[in-house]
Amino acid sequence: MHQLAKLRWQCRRGTKELDFLLLHYLDSGYLLADEEEKALFAELLTLEDDELIGVLLGELEVEAGEMKVLVERIKTLAVAKV
Repeated sequence: MHQLAKLRWQCRRGTKELDFLLLHYLDSGYLLADEEEKALFAELLTLEDDELIGVLLGELEVEAGEMKVLVERIKTLAVAKV
């Protein structure tokens, strides 16, 4: 559970949009994800806030196909919650 607490801390970015998207994915999608997706999520969290918000809001494109799938999953889960 220590890893999950660490990820929860990394998801808190100080902007409503990022906090909502990241924490919602952590609570609803991360635990069901396979190890590859979990590693991608950890990689996504290494992005700077301005780059991360650009990626999650669709203003910036990500190169890797797997990362695109994860970003879409994060957005889809957030829309399903609203």
